Amino acid sequence: MQTAEEDKFKRYRERLKAKGLRQVHIWVPDTKRPGFADELRRQVASLKGAPEEQEALDFIEETSDWTE
Repeated sequence: MQTAEEDKFKRYRERLKAKGLRQVHIWVPDTKRPGFADELRRQVASLKGAPEEQEALDFIEETSDWTE
């Protein structure tokens, strides 16, 4: 048996689905995890001056909408 809250969320998901949306679950890095900032700094430092860094920056520039 579902609780009232579960029913509420089920109806909410059904309304969104009726609008043509679908639910997607994604996992993202936990920025609050110990060591995250250190690892981020290490990875950023390893890219400094690397060709991959410029490729990534070029891609961001080409695909971004800067009109706002």
